[in-house]
Amino acid sequence: MAMKVTLEQLIRAAGELPPMPQAAQKALQLIRDPEVNMGEVAAVLAVDQVLSGLVLRMANSAFYGLPGRVVTVHQAVMVLGSNAVRDMLLASTVAGYLSRPLPGYALPGGALWRHALGVAIGARWIFEKRRWKGTDEVYYAGLLCDIGKLPFEKLLRGVQAEAGEWLHGSFLEMERQYFGIDHALLGAEIGRRWHLPDELITAIAHHHQPATASQYREMVAAVHVADAAMMMLGVGVGVDGLRYRLEGEALDLLGFEESEMEELIRQVTDQIYLAELFLSDRAPGW
Repeated sequence: MAMKVTLEQLIRAAGELPPMPQAAQKALQLIRDPEVNMGEVAAVLAVDQVLSGLVLRMANSAFYGLPGRVVTVHQAVMVLGSNAVRDMLLASTVAGYLSRPLPGYALPGGALWRHALGVAIGARWIFEKRRWKGTDEVYYAGLLCDIGKLPFEKLLRGVQAEAGEWLHGSFLEMERQYFGIDHALLGAEIGRRWHLPDELITAIAHHHQPATASQYREMVAAVHVADAAMMMLGVGVGVDGLRYRLEGEALDLLGFEESEMEELIRQVTDQIYLAELFLSDRAPGW
């Protein structure tokens, strides 16, 4: 019953994912510089109609409560600041990949995007509360941790069609059984092809089994715990339900208290709601 799909075919499928839009790449590259000139960022975004519309809509939203209208991209990025622009760019870009329905995982449109955004927000919240460096990097790792599900999705449909029913066990177990690799490792390969930093690739590869990571262990643990929080919240949960093992070693490494989980979930819920308001035209499916 196993499908004959080679690792090379899976990697090729990963490599066929479209690259991040050029304007978004350039803007993110500029924002990484702590001495960034936001006028340069505005000039890059102004050439992209969709990104220009997003920053203007966000700056003019009721959330920012400005007395007058923001009418230029330059004004918008000055109002928002580099952190908000960066988060919007990443969320918008990933929404294009993750917002479509994924029937192979029994996920409706928008579910995987919400899940990814929630993991990103939650992982960064964990780092911020501990005043650790790397809050940007852990956010990116959370946002991209499930990107490997995209090449697998159609293949899983074939497995289920061949079986004639939904198979027992988690999707991780199905991926490993039928393809010899899971979406975490495949996502790490996508990260390599996107030239992501080593710490992001490591977090993506080990976010389901943080104890197996030999480097960047705090980042991996934060993504793992935030991922579990989203499962508890029921966001991005397919037919495999809540078959997700929260590793105690990750909790110990972070010094994560049980009482923090409720606060983490509340923070994530509020910020996902705001993101949906800003990005609803770009990420259909809600």
